[in-house]
Amino acid sequence: MTAPWRPPLLLLVASCLLPGRAASQTDHPDPWAAPARGSWVRSGAVAAEDVVLASQGSGAEIVVGAAEPPNVRQAAAFLAGDIETISGYRPPLVATPTPGKTSIRLVTLGTERLPSVIDASRLRGQWEAYRVVTAPRTVWLVGSNPRGTAFAAYTLCERLGVDPLYLWTGYVPEHHDPLVLKATRFAQGPPAFRYRGFFHDDEDILPRPFDARGYPLQTGDVPLAWYRRFFETALRLRMNMVAPYVRVHRRYEVQQLASDWGLYYTSHHYDILVSNPFGMTTFNLAAERGVRPDYDWFTNRDGLLTYWRGGVEENHDLDVIWPVGLRNTSDRPYTWPEGTTDSSKARVFREVIGLQTSMVRNALPPGRTPIFHFTMYSEMLDMYRRDPAAFGLPDDVIIVWPDDNDGHMRGLPTDRGRWKHGVYYHLAYLGGNLSKQTTHIVAPATIASEFQKIVQAGATEYMLVNVSELRDYVMGARLIADITWNAPAVYAAPDPVGRFVGWWTQEYFSPGVANARSVYDRYHALLDTPDKLWYASDAALHLVDRLWRRVTGQPFAAFNPDTLAVLRERLVRLDSALIAAAKAESTMTAAQQRFFSVDAGLGLRIDERQTHSALLLADALAATDSIAMWRQIREALTPLEQLEVEFARAEYPPFDRWYHETWIRSGVQRNNPHRAYVVLRAFIASGGRSQPPPGFSQPPPAAGANPSVRTP
Repeated sequence: MTAPWRPPLLLLVASCLLPGRAASQTDHPDPWAAPARGSWVRSGAVAAEDVVLASQGSGAEIVVGAAEPPNVRQAAAFLAGDIETISGYRPPLVATPTPGKTSIRLVTLGTERLPSVIDASRLRGQWEAYRVVTAPRTVWLVGSNPRGTAFAAYTLCERLGVDPLYLWTGYVPEHHDPLVLKATRFAQGPPAFRYRGFFHDDEDILPRPFDARGYPLQTGDVPLAWYRRFFETALRLRMNMVAPYVRVHRRYEVQQLASDWGLYYTSHHYDILVSNPFGMTTFNLAAERGVRPDYDWFTNRDGLLTYWRGGVEENHDLDVIWPVGLRNTSDRPYTWPEGTTDSSKARVFREVIGLQTSMVRNALPPGRTPIFHFTMYSEMLDMYRRDPAAFGLPDDVIIVWPDDNDGHMRGLPTDRGRWKHGVYYHLAYLGGNLSKQTTHIVAPATIASEFQKIVQAGATEYMLVNVSELRDYVMGARLIADITWNAPAVYAAPDPVGRFVGWWTQEYFSPGVANARSVYDRYHALLDTPDKLWYASDAALHLVDRLWRRVTGQPFAAFNPDTLAVLRERLVRLDSALIAAAKAESTMTAAQQRFFSVDAGLGLRIDERQTHSALLLADALAATDSIAMWRQIREALTPLEQLEVEFARAEYPPFDRWYHETWIRSGVQRNNPHRAYVVLRAFIASGGRSQPPPGFSQPPPAAGANPSVRTP
């Protein structure tokens, strides 16, 4: 067993002030102790040791030495753009400082001499640590490595007033002219998790062009502008890794962009050596690589090795974390010959992974150390648990433990052995009853609790979180980003969930903090498992089936009274939450209202409108005559029509068509938030004669963990 986890002292002092001059503001190890955006900007009279970055169309320059890599230059470019957004003045990027001019210096340890105030000895050898230190007419952004330098710049961007999530929240920073940085000595130690990133899985909104049904083409191209948004957001949250795609067409410029900007390029558990097995036939990659399109180790061994080598040859110049293992060409278990024993499977895994790791080592440029991960997804976890030693994984392969696709860890190491360990986590997910592709369902309490277990187990080498196309999961994404950087500080103080939600509402909805906090608390109490979101629409469709039987003269069963009781109880709570949301919005700016209406309001409205409609349909089914029945049926359409309008309001640019039907959200799939509206509208238009889709006479089982929620 591993020893009980204790917060490392080094990380507990991360994010604190360096010794020396008293700083102009107080920074606490707890990332949620105080607002972050704009907290380093001086309002009022300039103090003696402050640094004026911009004033009346002139100001500082940003100095990036010739030895700095592209990711540092990109961070400098973002910083220049942010200063322009805040002040109206865009600092020029120069290679050497201009005498007599105020400068912001981005410096990676070892590339040039540093002033003693930086204390380079404390930075040396640390992973992605950094300092932000002011001196007379100079701001030093110094990193222990290039990513640390870039993160110093992104930290400064936020503290000057730019929301790391601005691409999703729409927040514009407060204007300051002059823009004055308070005297600052800020130290950030290394992150708690070494590799941290987003997985943009199950792309269904953004691919282009559209298919014959009008849906975004499943195997189309996601415009590069969206990858830029994904990558910029990750970097501003101080992530250092990305898995950018699954089914869509891949363009080398995307992974090149990720690597240039400072993100390790990786992929999901079946994308062995980022070779794109899904594209073997879909994108004709087998033919391009000169192999048979048979993903079978036993009959096409040389073909698979050649195919995997294609991924290595394409990406070996990039920063890559290489997936190893053996799965199918899509997210399915590998098909073993009938009768294959566990010991035979383990022998194949040892051989396959040994060949895969050797292939990468032989292909990388001199001096580059490869990084590998083996994700024990689905069936792999059970196989590994039965006999972990049989896999014989090389020491440099990170063992990645999965959650249950719903934010609860399926397992974690109890004895780490000689390996490093990490986790694969889900905020978004596509797959049966646990699907959550419309709004956020995994509550902050779940995230904080599970990540505390992860930290205690020492599975902190790697963390990949599935956020799909990101917009609807930004709250959880921010929570995870903060935990994976400052986990010891987060868990050193009590009530991390309460502190985070309080900080979130203060950061994004001040001065209406109390009301916004109340709405989020209600949201997470009402929508904490996926089935809660489609429970009411399931009820509505079952009721339409019974109404169709009644209209067509067939026998039908009365609706389950227990289900009606659950719906009525939920409607009371949902209506109360929406009243609280309206009260909260009355104190907000227009930008706050717009973001709040999506992040906190949309999930509540989806559930409330469908619950209201289902109860009206239940009244229709119980009506004593046809006239009353049809009146109630037509009334039941009204809240669903209202929801369609609310979806449209949430699709402001650049989120056009964001909640339209897609290949994931189509027809009567539970992922489709329009299904009750579509079915009921067709039923009314046909005078009750259109038969509901098959499968609604018997309700499916509920997926949620809450026993009080029962499927109709």
